[in-house]
Amino acid sequence: MARAILPLLFLAPLSFAGSQVVPEAIASQYNLPTSTALPFPSATLSSSSAQSLLVSNWSLSKGHIQDGPQNLDFTTDPFPDKAAPVAPGTSSTSGPVLRISYPEGSFSHDTGGAQFYSLWNTTDGSSFRTMMVSYEIAFDSGFDWVKGGKLPGLRGGLNSTGCSGGNQATGLDCFSSRLMWRKGGAGEIYAYIPTPNKLCGEKSVVCNSDFGVSFDRGSFTFISGQITLVVQLNNPPNVANGHFAIYFNDVLAAQETNLQIRAADTVAANGFYFSTFFGGSDTSWATPVDAHTYFRNIRLWGSSDPSNTAGKLAVNNAVHSPAYSHATLLTSLAIIVSSYMFFH
Repeated sequence: MARAILPLLFLAPLSFAGSQVVPEAIASQYNLPTSTALPFPSATLSSSSAQSLLVSNWSLSKGHIQDGPQNLDFTTDPFPDKAAPVAPGTSSTSGPVLRISYPEGSFSHDTGGAQFYSLWNTTDGSSFRTMMVSYEIAFDSGFDWVKGGKLPGLRGGLNSTGCSGGNQATGLDCFSSRLMWRKGGAGEIYAYIPTPNKLCGEKSVVCNSDFGVSFDRGSFTFISGQITLVVQLNNPPNVANGHFAIYFNDVLAAQETNLQIRAADTVAANGFYFSTFFGGSDTSWATPVDAHTYFRNIRLWGSSDPSNTAGKLAVNNAVHSPAYSHATLLTSLAIIVSSYMFFH
């Protein structure tokens, strides 16, 4: 089913307030001197041609699109007059945009959307330990959020299949940090990282049963606009002093500190994790209609400097304890009591 496109809106969302700051200024605040932009074509491209461009020019891990190559193409920019805010003296150009398709009934990265890992390395062979990604996104008009879905973020470590898809993160070989929409477009940071120091008990944290960790759910609401995500790795690896920050339409929406993002020095911030789909891993997350998102102006900034703030020693860094509600706890206690009475 064809759907109308909702133009990009560059307005501070009503769900939170703050001063606007463009990505260049955010990069300056975090002292990120190195930057790059992923190349877009000058003309529209079919899915097969788009796949060739990404494999040739986007430095994909293992040289291929992991999932959903047939669901992406470059199409005419449906919002050419809605340029993103940029730093003084710079300009935002317009051209074809990357369109992602989510077929009716699709859920998970196996049936809709697309997923790949775009590696970014320093020219001198050093590693990035702080990285920031910024991109513009638009949704179809009337986009049905269903129960939720994933949006791109950043990834670290050379294990390209771990730290996502229900694979528990130990911090020894990878981490991932994406965005996720929930019902009604409620936004959150969605990460696969270790959960030491009773992280799952924090008010702003939900440790899901599939080992993904939700931060600041509902702190902002998705509309079309600009997303900027900052990941600052903890250092040393056994200290929880890592940092996440998400800016939505250039306003700070959420940030988390005292995180153990990695548990080994060999894990660095390695690049852009393009991962978007409905779900969830069952049909209750499926989109009821054909749906699309549109991406442009994908830019990265990086630094070899990790976090230098104080933090606590990470305890039980490999253990993930899903959060339980009060009702669930009472139900579990009732089952235990009933079982005891039955057997006695």
